[in-house]
Amino acid sequence: MKRTRTAALALATAAAALAPVLVQQATAAEGTYLQDPAGGEKTMKSMWTEDEMHKVEGQFRFHPGVQYKTVSRPGHAAAPDYERKVGDPGTLAWQPSYEFAWSVSDSTVVKKAVTLKEGEHPIVVHAVLRRADRSAVAEVRKELTGKPATGREKVAGGRRIACDTGEYTVEWSVTRSGYGTLKGSLRWDSSCEQYRTAFSQDHGKQR
Repeated sequence: MKRTRTAALALATAAAALAPVLVQQATAAEGTYLQDPAGGEKTMKSMWTEDEMHKVEGQFRFHPGVQYKTVSRPGHAAAPDYERKVGDPGTLAWQPSYEFAWSVSDSTVVKKAVTLKEGEHPIVVHAVLRRADRSAVAEVRKELTGKPATGREKVAGGRRIACDTGEYTVEWSVTRSGYGTLKGSLRWDSSCEQYRTAFSQDHGKQR
């Protein structure tokens, strides 16, 4: 039976081939992603309010989410009845999702000195996927209420993006109402060529 899989279930060869292209100094357990700002788990952009008593930090991860169907291939010559499932390059497509992280700090007495991260906060996350001509092809916006001072939220994109449709820009923002808005962007190439190559190599194997 044919079925759709995500990047997390991609063939090991495909994941290895894509790692240098899709990951900027970080690799998620669930699959590859692009991160702004580049760096580790705790790397964030930050801003202070004008009175320097409140700070907002933000991080964004774009998960391309490659998807494909599998097809059956005959087994080894010694066991031709043993079929194996391999990725079908003709069904490759992207199903992006967007991950936001935030941290809200409040100074106590002294500006930018001793800070606390506590209480509940209203957080608004937003992202737009744009073509090279700046037209928007996908957009997500979510209002999060009663969130802790430090948190992370992943939002499904809900939009299928065809392979090899060029380079895109992802614009994102994290807003803490009354404090400010952090913004950023990153670029993403929608080429699926390396997955096709990996699938092609796998098709030739007899297990």
